[in-house]
Amino acid sequence: MGMTDSQFKAFIRFVLDSLQEVKKEKDPAAREERLNKVIDNLQKALED
Repeated sequence: MGMTDSQFKAFIRFVLDSLQEVKKEKDPAAREERLNKVIDNLQKALED
């Protein structure tokens, strides 16, 4: 089952927002933790 264009754009906005939050993080350990969370969420989305 595919996504509509609107659903895909919403997903891209979610990923972009998450990555922008990671980029803002100053503490390297916290940045790493946030980035790993984004990666885990993307992996889970692929597995669904």
